[in-house]
Amino acid sequence: MNQTPAPNPVPSAQKQVLIGLRDINMVRENRTILRDICLDIHRNDFIAITGPNGGGKTTLLRIILRLLTPTTGTVTYFDPEGMAADRLPIGYLPQKNMIDSRFPITVMEVVASGLIGAKGLPREEKDEKIREIIELMELSSHARQSIGELSGGQLQRALLGRALISSPEILVLDEPLSYLDKRFEERLYDIVRQLAAEKTIILVSHEMSVIGGMAGRHLIVDHTVHECSGHHHFIPSDCR
Repeated sequence: MNQTPAPNPVPSAQKQVLIGLRDINMVRENRTILRDICLDIHRNDFIAITGPNGGGKTTLLRIILRLLTPTTGTVTYFDPEGMAADRLPIGYLPQKNMIDSRFPITVMEVVASGLIGAKGLPREEKDEKIREIIELMELSSHARQSIGELSGGQLQRALLGRALISSPEILVLDEPLSYLDKRFEERLYDIVRQLAAEKTIILVSHEMSVIGGMAGRHLIVDHTVHECSGHHHFIPSDCR
C-alpha cells in the first residue's frame, strides 16, 4: 500500500456521538477495575488508548462492545439519526491470548466467521471477500491450515482479517501489533491509515510511536480515563 497521511482530525464538537458511556464503574471481587468513566466516541474518531498493565484497558473495550456489563452505568449506541440503537457494525480484534489455538478451525474459517450475520450476500461475493482479505493478510499459503499450526503473528493476521472482512463502520483493535514481525507491522500502519479516512477506530497499544501520530484522540486508562490534548508521536504515561 502507498503511504498516505492521516486525515486531519475534525473537532469533537462537530462530530456525531456514536457510542456514549455514562457513569461506568466495574468492580470484581471487591476490586475496582474501572471507576467514574464518562466518554463519548464520535463518528470517525481515531482513538488511541494506552495505560499500565492491569489498568482496565481491555475491560473498557469489552464494555464498549457490550461483551461485559458494567457494575453500574450505561453504554448507549446511536444510529446516524442520533437515535439509540440496539447494535452497531463493529469489527473486533481481541488480544491473541484470548483465543484457544487448539480449537479445530482453519484460517479461512476464522476469516469467514467475520461475515456471520451478513444477510443477502451471494456466495460468490462472500468467497471473493474471503480470498481478498486472506491475500491482504498475506496468508494465502496458510488458508487451509488449522490455527494451531500457525505462528503467533500469523494467527494475529487471521484475527485481523476477521475484524476487517465485513467492512464495519467501527474497528476495535486490542494490541494489534502483538506478535507481528516488523515488515507486516509497517503494512498494518498503512492499512490503518487508509481505514482511518472512513471509519471510527478505537485502538489499544503499548507501542504509540506511530499510532500516536495517526490518532486524533489519546486516552490513558488507569482504572479511570484521562484524555490527553497533545497530538505528538510520544504519548506520556499521564497528562499532568
